[in-house]
Amino acid sequence: MNQVYIYKDTLEDLLTLIAFLLKNKLKPSNIKDTRFSPSLLDEVVTLNLKPNPQVFSKLTLGNTNLMKIIYYVYLSSHEYKELIIYYLCLNTQKYPSTILNMYNLKCVNLALKISHQVSNEAHKLKGFIRFQELTNNCLYAKITPTNNCLEILSNHFKKRLKNEYWLIHDPNRGIISIYDKKNYYIISEQNLKLNLETKDTKYEDLWCTFYDTIGIKERRNDRCRMNFMPKKYWKNILEMSRNNEKSN
Repeated sequence: MNQVYIYKDTLEDLLTLIAFLLKNKLKPSNIKDTRFSPSLLDEVVTLNLKPNPQVFSKLTLGNTNLMKIIYYVYLSSHEYKELIIYYLCLNTQKYPSTILNMYNLKCVNLALKISHQVSNEAHKLKGFIRFQELTNNCLYAKITPTNNCLEILSNHFKKRLKNEYWLIHDPNRGIISIYDKKNYYIISEQNLKLNLETKDTKYEDLWCTFYDTIGIKERRNDRCRMNFMPKKYWKNILEMSRNNEKSN
């Protein structure tokens, strides 16, 4: 039987579980959150552990670079991200000062690669995200990223649009970030009734007109464009979605 340890859906809960496993020298077959659906070969183990706010610092020995990498891996959509974090923490105890240079370790290589992917996607979305003004004077944007970039984007737009009310919606994960000019809160979309009625679209129309005007039709190269603006993001980019509607 494969022993699968279950944690609640937060990084703190995951790290508290990993700290328990390391302390008791337990090697899990897998670690999954509460949405996990076990197979007949899986033995689900749920432990009633009290989250420890200091666990992140203890597992990483205060290494801020390692903290950031673990956080980004946790935000990823990688199937075995929890196990990667487990082995990264395990080997950190063996190589406390050189863990991020141990490229011969699979967990280190995977963690660095995944962290880069998450960081890269979040960076792209900072430029690709498009806000619409709703009738309640709140700005609304929808994103459908591969990884869970909502908190990274929220931290960015908390500084970038600090004097605005805004919502960033990730419908694939069913979560929304709400900013009230002071702080942002990430909640389930089920806890919020959205009214997405937009204000006058004249500024959106002006932007699309400007975008179309500066383009040179004879030099259009969609393959090159997709290198800088992947097609999976187009449906949420105003000027691209409108162009697709026109072509259809």
